[in-house]
Amino acid sequence: MTRKNTGFTLVEILIVVIILGILAAIVIPQFTEASQDARNSALSSDLQTMRSQIELYKVQHLDKYPSDLATVTDSATFIGQLTVKTNQDGTLSGGTLNLGPYLQKFPTNAFVTGDPGSAVTIGTGVPTGCTTGWWFDKTAGKMYAGDTAHSGL
Repeated sequence: MTRKNTGFTLVEILIVVIILGILAAIVIPQFTEASQDARNSALSSDLQTMRSQIELYKVQHLDKYPSDLATVTDSATFIGQLTVKTNQDGTLSGGTLNLGPYLQKFPTNAFVTGDPGSAVTIGTGVPTGCTTGWWFDKTAGKMYAGDTAHSGL
């Protein structure tokens, strides 16, 4: 009685592995590019949201940006002005606290790693040498991405 061996030959298995390798080489870079595009879109959306909410803050706070208040000297206070309820003069206590919050949570710049990604540097002009996720130009009242690759958005 003879027994017939069934299975794949080494050549057949190599051909399948080579085809899978070629498909992976074509598909993987497209996923990487899509991920980068999604991060760029999220950054643009975050900037647009912050810019519109900062303008709303200005309208409701006697034509002053959060950085125009004497109490706003650092990133945490600036973010606090946008994420909690305030009075018309920008104070966080007393009165009716009927304005805001303008952002539920302050966004993080995905292109800046670590804690600085959600921090704001307050300065004038276009950001140069910024090491935080966001740059607020207190003269123009405009928010920028803090990383140099996206500061032009």
